Amino acid sequence: MAVEIQGSVAPGFERVADCFAANFERQDGYAELGASFAAYHGEQLVADLYGGWRDAARTIPWTGDTLVNIWSATKGVTALEVAVLVDRGRLDYAAPVARYWPEFAQNGKGDITVSQLLSHQAGLPGFVEPTPVTDFYDWETVTARLAGQTPMWTPGEKNAYHAMTYGFLAGELVRRASGMSVGQFLAREVAGPLKADVWIGLPESEEGRVAPLVASPNQAPFDLEAMPPEARASVTNPDMSPTLPNQRAWRAAEIPAGNGHATALGLARLYAMAANGGTFAGVTLMRPRTVAALNTVQTERVDLGVGIAPRWRNGVAGSVGAMFGPNPEAFGHPGWGGSFGSADTENRIALGYVLNQMGDRAIGDPRGTDLANAVHACL
Repeated sequence: MAVEIQGSVAPGFERVADCFAANFERQDGYAELGASFAAYHGEQLVADLYGGWRDAARTIPWTGDTLVNIWSATKGVTALEVAVLVDRGRLDYAAPVARYWPEFAQNGKGDITVSQLLSHQAGLPGFVEPTPVTDFYDWETVTARLAGQTPMWTPGEKNAYHAMTYGFLAGELVRRASGMSVGQFLAREVAGPLKADVWIGLPESEEGRVAPLVASPNQAPFDLEAMPPEARASVTNPDMSPTLPNQRAWRAAEIPAGNGHATALGLARLYAMAANGGTFAGVTLMRPRTVAALNTVQTERVDLGVGIAPRWRNGVAGSVGAMFGPNPEAFGHPGWGGSFGSADTENRIALGYVLNQMGDRAIGDPRGTDLANAVHACL
């Protein structure tokens, strides 16, 4: 049964709607169940598309305000929060983390900079102490654990994806610098002013809009034997399951590496601020120089966790494999399963994409890559 595509595209962007519709007809294990895609060019909304179903039984239609857990696309949201605080002079990318979080200096971490932490070079890709998922719901427990942990390598000499620890590390910086939790700062100081429907720590009042995630039919178990120890540490203790976000306890917590909830339009509005030099819809959250600092490459190394060189910036990745479009200097963050948000300051393009039928990739889901490149092709 063909899916009826809702929403609209600006004249000249019809190819984006065709691409979005084609993703529902794929035969490669990436066929959409329900999804939304939004794109801004400058301040013009050139694509706002949605369709499909919220549930695997195909009984609840997807709507424009459907929220989805975006997994690691949350990291980009958290990085934007840090950048706002950098612009306000409350944080400095070049400063040691311990300037803001003195307890972090334990066990050889006193010289780790904010940039090293945000670019997965800090040596804390996972937890050493036994850490069940329920510990993620207790902020003080996990941040104290990371403050006391010894790095797995000399900070700055390697980078390995901090799959879940990134959020607690960056989020504690947000808390120390702002006096608010990462979810509160997002709601009050970033997403709120931009009228962006993005959350870290989902209020129970929004539960009725959430589409549960459906695991990819292509998803293979992690081959732990083949992984370097730095990579293994990031996906075990606790083990990560694709559908873990379908639990209310996960949604309610603040897990700034992986439990953001967003609409596509919400993500696009956040990144439109960055794509337009820090100002969008009459709201200025940072200066162009801060956007440039956010997007400054910190390491060109192959990441031991993801097996490629994402060209990590200050909490965001470059457009590796054209995942955010053909400009390699576009930046943003993908999430396990396919959701992403991104900004291209050169072309003033911002994108947001959310879905519930997960793919099996953490980086480079073909559906999102096709949509990003379709937008660029229409310019």
